[in-house]
Amino acid sequence: MHAMRYAITLPADYDMDVIRERVATRGHALDEFPGLGLKSYLIRERGVAGSPINQYAPFYLWRTPAGMNDFLWGKGFQGICDDFGRPVVQHWLGLAFEHGPAHADSPISATTELTTLCTAEPCTAVTSAVADLAAHATTPGVHCTALAIDPRTWELLRYTLWCAEPPAGTGIHFQVLHLSRPELDQLPTGRHW
Repeated sequence: MHAMRYAITLPADYDMDVIRERVATRGHALDEFPGLGLKSYLIRERGVAGSPINQYAPFYLWRTPAGMNDFLWGKGFQGICDDFGRPVVQHWLGLAFEHGPAHADSPISATTELTTLCTAEPCTAVTSAVADLAAHATTPGVHCTALAIDPRTWELLRYTLWCAEPPAGTGIHFQVLHLSRPELDQLPTGRHW
């Protein structure tokens, strides 16, 4: 599994209905994309749920590197570049994935939490984070959750889709406008090594 996202921060007075319309008319394009576990079409809206900014920030869990490459070097990503310019694409290696108790429902929100490993023993920290993810996955309202790492910066990312409003203190909150999930059920659960 590979995690990927790009965030397009928009002007403070940007009409976020433009993004909602974009997702409503184009979001289905990846509903059957090979190699894609899921793509969540996420937004943050200034003044909503404490967000200080307007942002369009799609998040992906790729089941295969071939699928991710096909998206980045094919028509999929070019549409973003054509409309918004080429954003920085963040990428993390997958460490673990879990379904939550609300897996059968439709998610309405998502959270991302980044933490930097501050230990000389990354294996101990990662093992602990994987155990924490398994416990987190049992939280009521969790649709699914993933743990990934950027070994360049030693940042851990915990990404969670929620079928209810997430509890306070669970990272940066996003609204989910659409979820493409062509191979979500094929993502392996538990730790990925």
